[in-house]
Amino acid sequence: MSTRQSNGLLAARIIVVVADVMAVIIGLWILMYLLDANRANALVGFVQDSARWLAAWSYDLFTFDKAWARVVAGYGLAAVVYLFIGHAVAGQLRRH
Repeated sequence: MSTRQSNGLLAARIIVVVADVMAVIIGLWILMYLLDANRANALVGFVQDSARWLAAWSYDLFTFDKAWARVVAGYGLAAVVYLFIGHAVAGQLRRH
């Protein structure tokens, strides 16, 4: 295996891990929201702030009547996009 190939594999792994961590944070916030976690808790606040920052472009995208549906759709879209793009880019790096 050449150095270029191993660098591409390493970069692909890093991209996949970052995309997965971003999606997990967003998914964790969706779960905490649905389970009505205590927002005064420091961990819940950190997860909420992180998820809001990661999904800033999508968290208020939908206008469902129910708040839980807006959270699931808006944040869930961001998580799926991060997973899709991260894994697609990593797949391309592995092929080259």
